[in-house]
Amino acid sequence: MLMENANIVYLTFLGLLCLLKSGQSAPNSARNYVKDACSVTRYRALCINTLAPFSSFAKTSPSKWARAGVSVTIGETKNVAKFLQKVKNYREMRGRYKVPLSDCIECFQNAIDQLHRSLGVLRKLSARNFYTQMGDVTTWLSAALTDQDTCLDGFENPRGKLAKMLRNRVLRSSYFTSNALALVNKLATCGLQSFN
Repeated sequence: MLMENANIVYLTFLGLLCLLKSGQSAPNSARNYVKDACSVTRYRALCINTLAPFSSFAKTSPSKWARAGVSVTIGETKNVAKFLQKVKNYREMRGRYKVPLSDCIECFQNAIDQLHRSLGVLRKLSARNFYTQMGDVTTWLSAALTDQDTCLDGFENPRGKLAKMLRNRVLRSSYFTSNALALVNKLATCGLQSFN
């Protein structure tokens, strides 16, 4: 019940933010565009730093920011997946971390699939199916985040430099996914008028 109330407050906040933004003139600079877009994310500095290159393209469009957020998340998640494949043959990863690492590799492949599905839908938004599409995308992004969290479970108290590095990289990728989900939630809240 408490979580449900928190979600209602969050969605109300996003709705008000959409109304305020739609009534304003264009921001003074590209930096303002990305700061405004990232204002709904939990990891704002990461969001601003990674999405700044999209400012001149996305401007005040929630749909373009959502696509940008998912795109950079795909890139980051693929990089971590490559890292996981690379370290699986290291001695430090053979003992107690062999099974958790194998699980992580599978989780990250699933997460990449979910992210690609999400981006595919975001590229083909339609007025007729908008809310169904938003429901699908938020479900898939939430599943990708769950996959990353599942990976982290196997490295809860890492021992050794490599295990700690792995945990940090996986954790960082989950921040990207969290930010992408927040941008998609903003798009869903802003509604049909925002996806063009």
